[in-house]
Amino acid sequence: MSQKLIAIDLDGTTLNNQSLISLRTAEVLEKAKKAGHYVSIATGRPFRMSEQFYRQLKLDTPMVNFNGGLVHKPYQQWEFEREISLSKEIAFDILAQKEKLKLDFVAAENRETFYINDLNDFEGHFFATDTVTEANLFTNLTTDPTSLLIKTKHEFSSHVSDSLTKQFANQIDVRTWGGPNAILEIVPKGVQKAMSVSVIADSLNIDQKDVIAFGDEHNDLELLDYAGWGVAMKNGTDQLKGVANDVTSDTNEEDGLANYLEKYLAL
Repeated sequence: MSQKLIAIDLDGTTLNNQSLISLRTAEVLEKAKKAGHYVSIATGRPFRMSEQFYRQLKLDTPMVNFNGGLVHKPYQQWEFEREISLSKEIAFDILAQKEKLKLDFVAAENRETFYINDLNDFEGHFFATDTVTEANLFTNLTTDPTSLLIKTKHEFSSHVSDSLTKQFANQIDVRTWGGPNAILEIVPKGVQKAMSVSVIADSLNIDQKDVIAFGDEHNDLELLDYAGWGVAMKNGTDQLKGVANDVTSDTNEEDGLANYLEKYLAL
């Protein structure tokens, strides 16, 4: 079988419902690597919230963070690396509307920095970081961020999303995070995972037809559509299953990715 690039989403896909990689999933991905395939993480999470999985899987491949906003080779200089940023003025504009839009916080980050305007509503474990700078964003944010996170209440989130999309029409895309909190992520317009996974494929001389991708959510749509073989998780959204080549028989809680990959690659 030709060498494959296996692009894996984390939440709801590689991770179980406890946000862990099971022993079985880790073993199958290790077997795939030993068989000569590349395994590459493509996640919406920043690097600080995905680094532990990169280490656990003992990867040395490039990876995608911020839904495509950053493609890099952790701990190394890599000639294809790129980070796509938003203008910091957008962060300032949104922060100025915090009361009007009923926002709990506004956070701005890139690979090096993470600033949040107010630590009262901050859950450190949720952001997996201790190196947060409580900041008057206006004075401390000196570089353009790759991603903004804003938290509101569920009942306001579609209004916030519509309002920001209108105001910054040609500059941003607003994506929602799944889960209990109403978190909106704001990324530069047109940023998505497929764009950055294609950079990785090119760097490894892997044809598009030899890219296998796994995902579960709307932020995996372009990725599954781009991949030569796109696989939606059984627990994935109907919209995603609509663009996928196939759907796993098991959920992320039942090692769906591992079971599928083992059969598909005859490991």
